[in-house]
Amino acid sequence: MNSPITGTAAGVPFTALPPADEGFAPLIVTWHMLDAPRSDAAFAAALPMNDLPAWRVHLGMPMCGARMVDGSTDAIVELAREDALMSFLHPFVRQASEEFPAALESIRARLPVDDGPVGVLGGSLGGAVALRILADTDTPVFAGAVVNAAIRMRSAVDLFPGDYPYDAESAEIAADLDFVTKAGRIADRAPLLVVSGERDHPALRADALDLVDAAGQRAELLSIPELAHPLAEEPGIEPAPQQPLAREVDLGLTAWFRRHLPERG
Repeated sequence: MNSPITGTAAGVPFTALPPADEGFAPLIVTWHMLDAPRSDAAFAAALPMNDLPAWRVHLGMPMCGARMVDGSTDAIVELAREDALMSFLHPFVRQASEEFPAALESIRARLPVDDGPVGVLGGSLGGAVALRILADTDTPVFAGAVVNAAIRMRSAVDLFPGDYPYDAESAEIAADLDFVTKAGRIADRAPLLVVSGERDHPALRADALDLVDAAGQRAELLSIPELAHPLAEEPGIEPAPQQPLAREVDLGLTAWFRRHLPERG
């Protein structure tokens, strides 16, 4: 097994897992959860997809992993307390999405990856990033997947205590981050696997079912019995042994991306 490669791509921390054999190979880019595993290195350990003949490059979300403030997630917690949508969820998705083109260019300049369409994968809030790449950009994508994803941002906001005080601006942003309404665009862009733990938050589980239904034949649902929202044990910052339920997710993702991998040049 080749060792992980770590570094930064246009300022974005990453953990890259090479394919077993040498030479150019397709690229799959991921964005991790803000629950455990909550760093690029920890997400790579939870969902390595080791049997894929492709590079898997796990990008760090804002203020996570190598970009944590003072070595902890306390600053993220404070942003969430300040305003769950406008200070935390929306800015994180926006920044991760906006960082992606330059990070992708940097990755392609330093790693032997094909220059064709990429695969995209996101977990939880990282799932919203992957869906935004599919719905709102023209980056060529050969296949996408999300795991326990924030598919409707209103559902993610509702996980925080209290009634959120929507105004015109925040309501518009929440509507823009409702990817069920963009299912047609997503389906036109690439096939999508929606992985949903049967013990995930009920609203997120319902949104997963709605997205698959709205996307039609280009989307598939993979339900994982007994899987709650996280994919790793707390604190979820450092790489840890893969949990049995994460292994089930990993096998499903590996089979999905293998089915859709472009031919190697």
